[in-house]
Amino acid sequence: MSTDAIVLLKDDHKNIRTLFRDFENAGENAEKTKGRIVESILEALTVHTYIENEVMYPEVRERVPALEDDVLESYEEHHVADVLCAELSAMRPGDERFDAKTAVLIENVSHHIEEEEKEWFPQVREALGRKELQEIGERMTAAREKAPRRPEQPSALKKTVDAVLS
Repeated sequence: MSTDAIVLLKDDHKNIRTLFRDFENAGENAEKTKGRIVESILEALTVHTYIENEVMYPEVRERVPALEDDVLESYEEHHVADVLCAELSAMRPGDERFDAKTAVLIENVSHHIEEEEKEWFPQVREALGRKELQEIGERMTAAREKAPRRPEQPSALKKTVDAVLS
């Protein structure tokens, strides 16, 4: 299994996209199924954003200063996704806005993934060598083990984002 940081993140993206498709294809009257899928989405996104926020983004900020603005935008996109995840974790599948909130989460995260894979990752790969990406990937793999599995509540999120950015 590759430890290349970009390969690891793309694997996560593929899994997340599959969960999104599963939700979209579940049908209108599939509350239990949608609830289980959203639980899986929340866990996958919580772990994924954790390893990016704690390992990948700080490393890219340090090693590729030209991508500073992209990293800051990514932190903000993660913040939006984190808030939506926290709100969804407090909802039930039968709640009036559950499907709508999940759809907004899917749209936002899909846009973020697209930007990363088409614009950001190629620039990171060009700037960092294979050895550096493997070292970052090894750190991400270790961070995945201690990553939270459930979204934080919104007040805790703001403190976390503020701490990372300062």
